[in-house]
Amino acid sequence: MISKRNILAAGLALILAACAQSNGPVDAAGNPLEPLTIVTASGEHEFLVEIADDDAERERGLMFRPPLEDDRGMLFQFPDVAERGFWMKDTPSSLDIIYIDPAGRIVSIARHTTPYSETIIPSNGGASGVLELRAGRSEEIGAQPGDTVRHPFFGN
Repeated sequence: MISKRNILAAGLALILAACAQSNGPVDAAGNPLEPLTIVTASGEHEFLVEIADDDAERERGLMFRPPLEDDRGMLFQFPDVAERGFWMKDTPSSLDIIYIDPAGRIVSIARHTTPYSETIIPSNGGASGVLELRAGRSEEIGAQPGDTVRHPFFGN
């Protein structure tokens, strides 16, 4: 005979198992989003970012995707420091592209990039990271070259 206590215990176990599998928001591929902070003169600004850390992810980026939410972004991670160049091919919404050095300092910002453009947007300095945000977002938070981006990738 099944008791009410056993039914309640089984239900609680199912709820706990479901909660253990839910670790928060995920990206389009089901990977967890990571916290990232941009520190500007106006304060600390929190984002959740998708990580693009292999060639396939970096090549695809935000192509064919709807506009980003205000608190979301994509962080491209490179194994070296180099002059970088991004384009907007097959990207339907305008972005702010932020180039970042290995210490997490912003090198340059390309604001309000043109959707679908194949024009290369240069970093104008060595970068190991590139952060894409919704167009206008970097301006809204007052981000400038020299400001800091905090994320484990930059060791800060």
